[in-house]
Amino acid sequence: MRHPPPSVVLAVTAAVALLGSVTVPAVTASAAVPACTVEYSVTSQWDTGFQGAVRITNNTAALSGWNLTFDLAGGQKVSQGWNAKWSQSGTTVTAANESYNGQLGSGASVSAGFIASRSGGGTVPTTFTLNGTLCNTDSDPTDPTDPTDPTDPTDPPAPGDGTAPVLRVLGNKLVDSAGRTRRMLGVNRSGGEFMCVQGRGIWDGPVDDASVKAIADWKANTVRIPLNEECWLGLSNIPAQYAGANYVNAVKDLVAKVRAHGLTPMLELHWTYGQYTGNSSGCSDVHASCQKPMPDMQYTPSFWTSVANTFKGDPTVVFDLFNEPYPDRATATTTQAWQCWRDGGTCPGIGYQVAGMQDLVDAIRGTGAKNLILAGGLAYSNDLSQWLTYRPTDPAGNLAAAWHVYNFNTCSNESCWNSTLAPVAAQVPLVAGEIGENTCSHGFVDQVMKWFDDRGLSYLGWTWNTWNCATGPSLISSYDGTPTAYGIGLRDHLRALNG
Repeated sequence: MRHPPPSVVLAVTAAVALLGSVTVPAVTASAAVPACTVEYSVTSQWDTGFQGAVRITNNTAALSGWNLTFDLAGGQKVSQGWNAKWSQSGTTVTAANESYNGQLGSGASVSAGFIASRSGGGTVPTTFTLNGTLCNTDSDPTDPTDPTDPTDPTDPPAPGDGTAPVLRVLGNKLVDSAGRTRRMLGVNRSGGEFMCVQGRGIWDGPVDDASVKAIADWKANTVRIPLNEECWLGLSNIPAQYAGANYVNAVKDLVAKVRAHGLTPMLELHWTYGQYTGNSSGCSDVHASCQKPMPDMQYTPSFWTSVANTFKGDPTVVFDLFNEPYPDRATATTTQAWQCWRDGGTCPGIGYQVAGMQDLVDAIRGTGAKNLILAGGLAYSNDLSQWLTYRPTDPAGNLAAAWHVYNFNTCSNESCWNSTLAPVAAQVPLVAGEIGENTCSHGFVDQVMKWFDDRGLSYLGWTWNTWNCATGPSLISSYDGTPTAYGIGLRDHLRALNG
């Protein structure tokens, strides 16, 4: 399946056998109002084709963009359409808003039509999703088709099935529900940010129980999971089998496995939409196929609204807003960069509308989610020099600073750490979401870990993937947990701390 902006997952329960001049009504399991309703109709037909129409009604918070997906079986193929950008991959049809009808307020409706060919009778679609939410299905928790139903096996199990703590900010420390100080010490598990957009799958390597247990055997307590917003939202450029509900359910399944082993799951937005070809550009692609300098306003707030709605019932899950911002490479001054970082909007040197860190915090908190949030600074999260000055306002008071460091970064020595990191760590919890080196050794990360250990701070090694440690860098040579010459430093250190 596929879908773009906001945050929802929908379904329709009407079954009509053959194409005819029919309308699929909005059907609900009870009198409760569904998140969205879709009426599908065949308005005319002929031997080799037909004309169809959809009417979409949004029953939740206002949407700044919409994306409807459904399947057409029996050789039906959309050839043209109106009032939406229509596309089809295999049997999956996607209708994305035009620039003039993307705003869909609460209770508002929008209609679009199309012409399709057919080689046989075909069937009327019975399942529709709008921005990832099943339509025509109410939110009654007793409804077995409700995606938030706690009995749904694809949903995260209720907190308490493992030993993963619920973390929250208390002063400059992270504490659990009993008030005990906690540190997040672990690894990154890369793959979810790039495999789907490259059409190669969802994860890079196995994510079964045995592979998660191997991480736990290193005595890690946290796994950071990079994500791709286009794959989560199901945008039309992502292969259907790796997008939307398929992608979301894969993430939920991995989160459940991580937590079942007592590890904290950290969901992090790695690759995003928006064309940037300026200084230090990673790619010229508008799609989420590389690291962009800042998140985009078109899709990223919707991504975080959806992720927060999915996991707000599981406070063990941590949200890391955006992997490695670098607006400082695009703007003329550092002040402009920090203002862009916090406030977004029209940022100098960046050609798309930017979502600032405040926008993303607001998107998460707007769902009612109180999960711990991390926000990294400038220079690929290596610069926290003005983080305290520009930090977003968090009504839940559960915001921590994220930092990344490699041996080739600017702030990669104790002098810089003492001058720029220590003041931040004195006021808020500090988490090094990525530490690593491209030397196939561990001398540099040993220094980082000691500095963080001395101050009771958190850190996560990059990355639990079987790549070349000089280019990855990679912690392992096998998913059974066999370390590389670089990874052995983190493994032995975590075992010494937590063994």
